[in-house]
Amino acid sequence: MTDAPDRHLAAQYEAFPYPARDPREEARRLIVGSPSHLREIDHWIFGSRRPASVPLRALFAGGGTGDGTIMLAQQMAWAGRPGEVTWLDRSAAARRIADGRAAARKLGNIRFENGSLLDLPGSGLGPFDYIDCCGVLHHLPDPLAGLCSLTSVLAPGGGIGLMVYAPHGRTGVYMLQDALRLLAPDSEAPPARIDIARRLWRQVPETAWLKRNPWLTDHISGGDAGLYDLLLNPRDRAYTVPDLAALVAEAGLRIACWVEPVRYDPDAYLPDPRLRARTATMTPIERAALAEAITGNMGIHILYCRRADEAEPERPWEDPASVPTLREMDGAALAKGLPRDGTLPVTFDGLRVNLPLPRLAGAILQRVDGRRSFGAIADELAANGVSREAFWRDLAALRQSMEAMNRLLIAAPA
Repeated sequence: MTDAPDRHLAAQYEAFPYPARDPREEARRLIVGSPSHLREIDHWIFGSRRPASVPLRALFAGGGTGDGTIMLAQQMAWAGRPGEVTWLDRSAAARRIADGRAAARKLGNIRFENGSLLDLPGSGLGPFDYIDCCGVLHHLPDPLAGLCSLTSVLAPGGGIGLMVYAPHGRTGVYMLQDALRLLAPDSEAPPARIDIARRLWRQVPETAWLKRNPWLTDHISGGDAGLYDLLLNPRDRAYTVPDLAALVAEAGLRIACWVEPVRYDPDAYLPDPRLRARTATMTPIERAALAEAITGNMGIHILYCRRADEAEPERPWEDPASVPTLREMDGAALAKGLPRDGTLPVTFDGLRVNLPLPRLAGAILQRVDGRRSFGAIADELAANGVSREAFWRDLAALRQSMEAMNRLLIAAPA
């Protein structure tokens, strides 16, 4: 399933592996994001019910220079989690970089495979408990065929993490792509095209919409690979919420979570009771579509999916034995810095939202360390005079805000 844009795309990622990464920088930091964070997979895909001792078989389809692959493999190694992460991509140049990054970290739980995700059926690879596909489907000649190919190697009970472009937050991109098709047609070699793109960006008028879009920076800080991927890509399609929901459904999947969930809740932005009365009658997809339309700053959509014919696992929020965990946050530090007005300010690409917090938020959060169970936290607070009824009531309220931020999650059982 190749065509001219697909052949140009393959040439692009050989000339400019994306994103631009240097294995020598691995000692400085681990690049962390969504989807495919280990704690998110445990929570959103497996409902915090799959034991950590069960080996995890993960696939990164279109692994590129390795951000997601390295993140998950390193998190598994740090946590002593068994399993293997498979990197799959057509680009030999990207593989060299991803392999170098894995070697720099001495990660032995990664398997590298060159190839197309469209060839997964019958490839002998899989099945996989978790599949990551970020920044790939929107470049394919047939995105549905790509997603169905992934689903074909998804193990029962498993799930998929996706990232695709969204239109509103990419305002200005497609206008300059049109301009560069005229100035630097894809019949020219990538180095020549990147030179013209740099020149255009330096001289484009201030009225160009991309100049006014502060949320996209690949063409400014992403090097040649970022500039090429944003403005010279031979094919990229942006999906609205309804478009993406339809694609997922057609592939036999259903959405388990939009990341971050609160961004897709219109009530987070609309305090007017009369407006909320109307949002209350909407379906989940309609509500998410409304949030996308009114915020205008979503440049990508990230979501977790499971098979449509499998029951959604119920996360054990009311089980005293469950262990809460924070994603990339320190509970004690967070509790110490909480505002006194009973809200937590959060900013998403320039949009500030104040999330309500219950009275016991600080007392609970300072005890969330990934080891204490809900029951242990309740016991400690009870020793300080807090009733168990008050603890469970405020935990439910805290969950409503912080799970929606994709920050307060439940760890996998031991």
